[in-house]
Amino acid sequence: MYLVSACLAGINCRYDGGNNFNKNVADLVKSGKAVPVCPEVLGGLDTPRVPSEIAADQHGNKKVITENGQDITAEFKLGAEKTIKIARIVEAKKTILKQRSPSCGCGKIYDGTFSGNLIKGNGFTAELLIENGIEVLTEDDLERDSL
Repeated sequence: MYLVSACLAGINCRYDGGNNFNKNVADLVKSGKAVPVCPEVLGGLDTPRVPSEIAADQHGNKKVITENGQDITAEFKLGAEKTIKIARIVEAKKTILKQRSPSCGCGKIYDGTFSGNLIKGNGFTAELLIENGIEVLTEDDLERDSL
């Protein structure tokens, strides 16, 4: 069983109210092989919502900050925790998450300056899934590998 970013399955849960439809992901959900989740919505954030990015202080402590300066780290942590609970319930061994997202990004995320710059790192949910032994793929991985 896969856990997938709900936006990739075509659910309108992105920060701007849209989605990132990916046919391969949607087909997995339709066939019953994947469960869609949106960690940000699970954490209590509205759709649409103000864009957010992960910012680290000089000590490496990470926070999720909105474009207008609000700290929403607690919501992102809650969403990650709820997502890992769902992953355990459905016995997900792999996930397919939205790249660059402050929740779901794996390998590269935005740098916290809202300038479009990418840095090495993982979103809060991707990091927690990895720490719990669940493989994290992005939609780019689907283009290279067959499921």
